[in-house]
Amino acid sequence: MRSHRKIMARSLSSILFVCLIFPVSALADDLIMRRIPMSFPEAMSALQTSIAEEGFTVSRVQRVDIGLTSSGYNTAEYRIVFFMRKDEVHHIVEEHYELIPFLPLKITIFAEGNETIIVTMNPNKLNEFFPDLKMGKEFAQWSDQVVRILDRVQSE
Repeated sequence: MRSHRKIMARSLSSILFVCLIFPVSALADDLIMRRIPMSFPEAMSALQTSIAEEGFTVSRVQRVDIGLTSSGYNTAEYRIVFFMRKDEVHHIVEEHYELIPFLPLKITIFAEGNETIIVTMNPNKLNEFFPDLKMGKEFAQWSDQVVRILDRVQSE
């Protein structure tokens, strides 16, 4: 059991390392990522404020670090912030049930030393997953809004 945990921890560390060493432009099509030069609590507060300023509602904040710690992993603060416009998400889900796993939108935020990493899937990626939905305009708009949210947090 312990060796399985070590393998999982090494795999997760390797994935995070690769994500962090590649330039943001190399991941631009799939992920939107920012390294924020502030503590986790400050970045978390700035993120939630920025989400609201962009017109979204934070629907839930899921603590990931508690589950990792209870499984024996040492981890810093780690959250997933779920957000969307309530009327928009209900309307889209009614018309396009296949988008349910991707909604509401999510941003992952975790501490790394004195800095904080914020990362999310680029909503434009949904065009590749669902080319027949004809929602390219909406996906592009969400992508622009997410970039503004992360840029606003980074500039604070």
